[in-house]
Amino acid sequence: MGAPGGPGETGGDPGNAGGPDGQPARRTPAARAGLILAAVGVVVVVAGAAGVAVVANSRARATSHARAAAASRLVNRTGTAAVPVRLVSATPRTGATGVNGATTIQLTFSAPLGATVPNAVITPRLAGQWQVSGRTLTFTPVAPLPPRTTIRVTIPAGSAGVRSATGGLLDHPVRLRLRTAGYSPMRLAELLSQLGYLPVSWQPTAGRRLVGGGAATSGLAAQEAMAYSAPAGRFTWSAGYPALLRSQWGISFADPMIRGAVMAFQSQHGMTINGTVDHALWRKLFAAAAAGRRNTVGYTYAIASKSSPETLTIWHNGHVVLHSLANTGIPVSPTVDGTFPVYLRYRFQIMRGTNPDGSTYADPVSFVSYFNGGDAVHYFLRGSYGFPQSLGCVELPYGAAKQAWPYLTYGSLVTVTG
Repeated sequence: MGAPGGPGETGGDPGNAGGPDGQPARRTPAARAGLILAAVGVVVVVAGAAGVAVVANSRARATSHARAAAASRLVNRTGTAAVPVRLVSATPRTGATGVNGATTIQLTFSAPLGATVPNAVITPRLAGQWQVSGRTLTFTPVAPLPPRTTIRVTIPAGSAGVRSATGGLLDHPVRLRLRTAGYSPMRLAELLSQLGYLPVSWQPTAGRRLVGGGAATSGLAAQEAMAYSAPAGRFTWSAGYPALLRSQWGISFADPMIRGAVMAFQSQHGMTINGTVDHALWRKLFAAAAAGRRNTVGYTYAIASKSSPETLTIWHNGHVVLHSLANTGIPVSPTVDGTFPVYLRYRFQIMRGTNPDGSTYADPVSFVSYFNGGDAVHYFLRGSYGFPQSLGCVELPYGAAKQAWPYLTYGSLVTVTG
């Protein structure tokens, strides 16, 4: 037998077979290249008889194959294939409108989730917290979602999205779109009643919680939650007001009684007096309710009767404070029937306009409270009162007008009736 490392023996330097004389054979350039390539993880493949060498980086190929495999299926710690995760349902559902902004957003998936919170994007940006429980991912906002707003939620697929407890990744991105409702007119009436801007009081139903949903249950957030879903309660009429006022009670943003109360609130809080119920008004109402800032001038209601003799009667906080003869509009320029809130006031004014014959006038008037277009309650000198003489206004004697002026504040209702 030959010496170790000689012909026919294994061992020694791999790929360096001994020559006939027992000496190491000389390596060809191709052999030397093969050793170098093998050392750095590169394989050499000889393509058939043509003798063409195809060289490929085995590490790059392995990485590419691994990424492709991970994109289609994962392997969990036990070696079992992890099934991709998919969205099963969303509450509220995508495309929903009129959504209660005090609710949470819940996404249910096809498998129990891991503890990792995904990189979810919510627009507009909302403060809140994502939580995982079983197959459900829940977003709880710090405060209710803003009213009449489109909310978009996006969760990417892959490793940036949700991951199942067994390692499965989200197969498709989650895209949720919803639109919140406006605040409740019932809650507006409740707040205005609580703050003394209506001739009714309101008390919540005994034993009923005032707030609910996923938002916070105290402070401003609680007020916002109740604005979406008004709590149950009871309105009680204050004593002393006429049946004509009670007959006009209605709960809507366009109702004259509600609109007048809104204007009174705007007047006392330095806002533009237009009766518009917008987000700025709600924020002021929430703050006033939290601080207990009530109406400081009381509630006034007036009836201008066109029955003979014509009169103006004013109630304040349930008591008659004025009953006086008055003048309303002549047949060619009558005072329009209906109920209207006072929207503009002047202690003194030069009132200008056009007479039925086309001539113009510029009359000095005092204690002016406009309630419907150019119609106002005010003082104007006449030889007598109690029948139609004006061009639409409700005219009073000086003493009666001066007495009426402090009560006919912004938002006070004036009903004109035949």
